[in-house]
Amino acid sequence: MTDPCVLVTSYDDLAGMTMIRYLIRSAEFETESKGNANGQSYRSVRHENIQLYIFSGSLLTLENIDRLYSHAKVFIFLSKHRSHSRIPTLTCHFTGNFSTDNSYGGNPRQIAISYPSLQKEYLKALTSAQQKVPQYDVIIEATHHGPTSLNKPVLFIELGSSEKQWTDDNAASVICDTLLGMLDNGFEYCDKVGIALGGTHYPVKFNKLLLESTFGLGAVASKHNLEAIDEDMLNQMIEKSVEKVTHAILDNKGLGRQKDRIISIVEKTSLKLYKV
Repeated sequence: MTDPCVLVTSYDDLAGMTMIRYLIRSAEFETESKGNANGQSYRSVRHENIQLYIFSGSLLTLENIDRLYSHAKVFIFLSKHRSHSRIPTLTCHFTGNFSTDNSYGGNPRQIAISYPSLQKEYLKALTSAQQKVPQYDVIIEATHHGPTSLNKPVLFIELGSSEKQWTDDNAASVICDTLLGMLDNGFEYCDKVGIALGGTHYPVKFNKLLLESTFGLGAVASKHNLEAIDEDMLNQMIEKSVEKVTHAILDNKGLGRQKDRIISIVEKTSLKLYKV
């Protein structure tokens, strides 16, 4: 990947800092002169297009980092993943709020810019490395939480789902090695890009589609967010993607009572319909 990439985490994020400690050792990050009262910037000696920013505060509300790194083409947030199940999980997802609820950062009814090929290649590479962390599930999540207003794409890469995993040095090393290898090797844009509608927060069908087809995915709206999807929100899902969105991909059995309404809205667009 030749475009400048900024990795972001918080001193307050235990999993993020576990990953950062490994990155600083393996990628030889050096402190840059520029910094501010809220954070510190680092540049990698071994990876010329990768920078690192560590700050104090919530990753979910960092809405101004694109001002600090105006040259960046993508922001990759390194974060903890928390779930009640406590199942060891490595996830990635795009950010955004479909409804007026912005309890977890970002603006109401706003989604961030997605980078479909980046997510797809990371998921494929991490799945290939899963034998190094066989106790972990590897899966994407539906689009959720902030930040939502950055003018460059945002991808969250997460380690979870409890404190035991947040301090797992081996899992952190697998995530970081996978990420750096993918960024160094580069990847091509996807010819077919879909926005995804339906299914659960951990969308197994859409995950399988990314691994087994040429499709990339932008925003993913799970079943519980479908009520908030109208023409304006659908258009936002289509427009906020680095790559041109060509398809609307539906979890045909995971649309619930919203099925007919969602299909009706999609049919008003130029998108091709694809059902899984």
